[in-house]
Amino acid sequence: MKLVLIGALVALVIGLIGTRYFISLARRKGYGQFVRDDGPTSHHTKRGTPTMGGVVIIAGSVVGYALAHLLTWDGPTASGLLVLFLMVGLGFVGLLDDWIKISHERSLGLTSVQKLAGQTLVAVIFAILATKFSRDGISPASYRISFVRDTWFNLAFAGSVIGVILFILWANLMIAGTSNGVNLTDGLDGQAAGACVMVFGAYVLISVWQFNQNCQFVTSSKCYNVRDPLDLAVVAACVMGACFGFLWWNASPARIFMGDTGSLGLGGALAGLAITTRTELLVVILGGLFVFETVTVILQVGYFKLTKRNNGGVGKRLFRMTPIHHHFEMLGWAQITVTIRFWIICGLCVAGGLGIFYAEWVVGGVV
Repeated sequence: MKLVLIGALVALVIGLIGTRYFISLARRKGYGQFVRDDGPTSHHTKRGTPTMGGVVIIAGSVVGYALAHLLTWDGPTASGLLVLFLMVGLGFVGLLDDWIKISHERSLGLTSVQKLAGQTLVAVIFAILATKFSRDGISPASYRISFVRDTWFNLAFAGSVIGVILFILWANLMIAGTSNGVNLTDGLDGQAAGACVMVFGAYVLISVWQFNQNCQFVTSSKCYNVRDPLDLAVVAACVMGACFGFLWWNASPARIFMGDTGSLGLGGALAGLAITTRTELLVVILGGLFVFETVTVILQVGYFKLTKRNNGGVGKRLFRMTPIHHHFEMLGWAQITVTIRFWIICGLCVAGGLGIFYAEWVVGGVV
């Protein structure tokens, strides 16, 4: 448990102090945020606020993880390194997106095709490697679809090659969903960072519980076949700590934004933890706020296109603006009010997910 505590503390300090210095650097270099002209008018005052703060979150997570292992003289694991690889890889895609926005002084960075290509490349590498490094017959990822543990549904049922392809597609779907979900949620001061603190905090608890009830030490039908649960708890704790420190400066009124660097990286870490802890479907509940934000965008776009086709080229909208937090702003809610209420929604989703996870263990490992 010392690993978890050291990693979280180091990441917290880096997130808290490192962000302060990064704000000064970003201001000197002119790394300012560009704001959509069609968005809420209250956001126009944010133009020029330093962005790319996700660099500090990712750096804090990686350094926290490294120092935790160095100070305890405990080697890293394949699972932990793979999740960090996914976080850093997607964070780099986001960094390119943020850099293009800054250097070209516009609110649009990489094209959707370029961003998807970058995400896919990192996700494919992660998916292939995650099925390797088997230890005692357990690899970081499983071909079985999981809820709170592996279920009966095996993607490798059609043969080894097809099974690998299906798993890669499944991993890509998860990674794209979580990374874009966090990205859409990151639209108000502190909203995504605060939500991530709660969700990654949940994964600290889940991973520690899986370590205590791991099949390597416990002979019970309730035990968990997860390769490196304690190290995954370290990763989750480091990300949680880095987000906590960053939130000090990102809370309203934000002095810095995480940018796509942070949101894509955090989404990647979330998907990586879900895959390696065998909680792939549970993450839909734990990250319910991210799902809510994503679904409203899909509904808005779908409804607009449908009504445009059936209404003489004039489309209608379900919401005043999406992502959905902007809809409530347009209704007159203060930004801080929207953020706090969305944090409450996130907290309820996390509580519900943890409740389901524990209840499944109580009833005897029924999935």
